[in-house]
Amino acid sequence: MSKLSRPKHNSKKKRRTLKMEILEVTLVNVLVRFPLKSIARFRSVSKEWKLLIDLDFFRDFYISFKSSSSTSWSIIQTNPHKLALEIVGHHGCERWGLSRSFGSLVSFFAETTISKLNVLACTDGLVSICVETSDGSPMHYIGNPLLKEWFRIPQPPFRNFEKLRKHERFSNSGLVTKMENGVVVSYKVVWLLTHVAKVEFMIYSSDTGMWERRFVTCLHTAMWSSQDKSIALNGFLHWLSNLTSSIIAYDFYGGCNGVDDGFHIIPFPFSGKDEILRFRRTFTTSEGSIVYFNEFCENENRILRVWRLRKYTDGPQAWQLLWDVSLVSLIELGIIYFPVVMHPLNSEIIYFWNRSQKGLILFNLRTKVFTLHKESEDVRKCMDGCVLSFNWCSEYMESISRYFLSSFRTGHSHLFFSQYVAPSWLHHLPGPNPT
Repeated sequence: MSKLSRPKHNSKKKRRTLKMEILEVTLVNVLVRFPLKSIARFRSVSKEWKLLIDLDFFRDFYISFKSSSSTSWSIIQTNPHKLALEIVGHHGCERWGLSRSFGSLVSFFAETTISKLNVLACTDGLVSICVETSDGSPMHYIGNPLLKEWFRIPQPPFRNFEKLRKHERFSNSGLVTKMENGVVVSYKVVWLLTHVAKVEFMIYSSDTGMWERRFVTCLHTAMWSSQDKSIALNGFLHWLSNLTSSIIAYDFYGGCNGVDDGFHIIPFPFSGKDEILRFRRTFTTSEGSIVYFNEFCENENRILRVWRLRKYTDGPQAWQLLWDVSLVSLIELGIIYFPVVMHPLNSEIIYFWNRSQKGLILFNLRTKVFTLHKESEDVRKCMDGCVLSFNWCSEYMESISRYFLSSFRTGHSHLFFSQYVAPSWLHHLPGPNPT
């Protein structure tokens, strides 16, 4: 080949490469406009599309592009009950574009006939489930219901495990994750059994595919109850204390920090010497933080206060006051209500259950404007652009309503609600190959 012909060859190659880059950039800008439900299907179009979608660049660009998009989420009941597990669902949101709510997606093929199914925990798009076979045997699964990936957790190889599992102080509802760049890279299934002055953790890790047994010193094990659920966030599990007005937290990825063998006991914030709580203690998550909210009676007025957990300490620096709002607009209408959860992605919104009209109140803490959504109404768009759907919600609310009355403020504390939030990206189930 002559020297004069080489530039032509190189020029054609550069033009071809430039053309491919332009086509790739164009394809990226087209794909990011679709919901994740469609993106999941596009991965099977061709090998090139799959490689492009699986790039870290595409994931980061997609998450950034959809940062303001509404996301599907659900309110899950955690009290053992015969009714549906998902009592309120938000679907049809921009990011995922789901035509059905989360509860209808929890389906998979098990090895045998299932007589009972119970959702134990929901964390970062993953779900922990216990199913009961026709002969009463339990099987535990971890899964990503949106991608229909499920993995059966092997039974712990501990001696006398069946005896431990039937103990009244045994709980199998813990699930924590490790996140990197918005993707779940690891999870741990956590079961616990309380003993005198110590807690026994049974932990299955997706990193090792094995169980470990961990005994942790805790002088006040009576703070736990076998029926209590936990809330997971950033590798921590958080429980309500049964004895004190506090939250118990343990870091399953950070290890022991030299404080009570890794336990943190965080008292709830104190509003003042004349503090009169209207509801039992509870907490939830919102915008990536643990939040605590309650009503206080002051000068014959009801004040809703919302705090965000900032530090795992027992000092005044632990909590930050986010909202201090009068609820006159609700009281003047004679609405009988109790708090449910904060919106997981918007800390301006709190959900109340209206007992008098059997509906869900969405209250904006900034504008003090509220909307009422009844279970008997037709499906319609909610405030955040999602379709709000109910599933035996009013019956569940009535079954737990006495817990919130002032005459029932003594006794054990419980978490009656959990949140399932659809992930911001298509992360697959870590660890062993799912089924």
